Amino acid sequence: MQFSSETLQFIREHRTDNVRDLALRASRYPGIDVQAAAEQIAGWQVARKKLPGWAQTEGIVYPKHLSMEQCSSEITARYKASLVRGYTFTDLTGGFGVDFVCMARNFREADYVERQEALCEQAVHNFPLLGLEDVRVHCADAVDYLKAMEPVDCLFLDPARRDSHGGKTVKIADCEPDVSAFEPLLLEKGKRVMVKLSPMLDIFSALRELKHVCEVHVVAVNNECKELLIMLEKGTEACSDPVVCCEQAVDNFLSEPFRFTYPEEKKADCPLAVSVEEYLYEPGASLMKAGPFRLLAERYGLRKLHPDSHLYTSGQLVDFPGRRFRVTGVSGFGKKELKAFLHGVDKANLTVRNFPAAVADLRKRLKLREGGDVYLFATTLGNNEKVIVKGMKA
Repeated sequence: MQFSSETLQFIREHRTDNVRDLALRASRYPGIDVQAAAEQIAGWQVARKKLPGWAQTEGIVYPKHLSMEQCSSEITARYKASLVRGYTFTDLTGGFGVDFVCMARNFREADYVERQEALCEQAVHNFPLLGLEDVRVHCADAVDYLKAMEPVDCLFLDPARRDSHGGKTVKIADCEPDVSAFEPLLLEKGKRVMVKLSPMLDIFSALRELKHVCEVHVVAVNNECKELLIMLEKGTEACSDPVVCCEQAVDNFLSEPFRFTYPEEKKADCPLAVSVEEYLYEPGASLMKAGPFRLLAERYGLRKLHPDSHLYTSGQLVDFPGRRFRVTGVSGFGKKELKAFLHGVDKANLTVRNFPAAVADLRKRLKLREGGDVYLFATTLGNNEKVIVKGMKA
């Protein structure tokens, strides 16, 4: 944890350097622990984008690459913190402490639990620098600590999602600890329990395995699905309609989540479009994950292109939680029609939705490079006609 003044100065001076090049030139810097310095520089370079507040704090000590890769971003940690508050809080799987730092500020008492001694030492060093003076750090196994602890207002855990070979896992039962096995104990010790699961996990699978789900939160950052959060609470056994919240964060800014229940989704009116109109809409990543596809049409006054296409259209531009495009043309896949439709277009951003071809295959067929200001959507209309929609961002 302790670095010499020379090594600290080296870290400051070389923060933006390539760490591999520094390691290769280690012999040029006698008296400097270049390996340790390179680890800190690599950590700061990740933090600069992922944890801007931490990167701006002088003296933060960063962990090894895997912990930096696995830790939450600052924006997703802020979202979690917006969901909880109370008197007592415990994070059972502290890791680098990003979630803990944000969430602990909403409680009078907070306990950080982590089984890796090095991460605990870094937590003791870093937390005061980040304004957390009175929190408690425990080097312990999550399950052992859970069994012995006193009840708290809120529990948080982010189960390890890697197997014994380092490969990523998705299923709840394959994570450590297995939340489904410990759900009764978690609810005995926490009035409210937040569990972070793989964004790849099927939501309905989670609802089948966990019996006390009151809320589901799907968090996307810059249109990439990052986290699936499950809120557990006593008294919600066999709850058939937990609230689902879809957060569409952009850079370091949170948005107002799209909230719904699956019974609402089932009942929603979802008119189909007769044709593609002036504007086309593509739901954001968290909405694509959660699937309120009928409600999107009902709430925003849109028409869906096809029950399975998940693209929408309207004659007037509306504020929509996803990407919006002004339609400049629609074409079938006849050879002559398509050639005229794409005349002068040599590169485009191509997406397929409910279409019998992969992006790579279709791009090759259309002889288009990736990029540019033109957006193409290969999809299926309500009458099962295959079309390609051309548009520009609106």
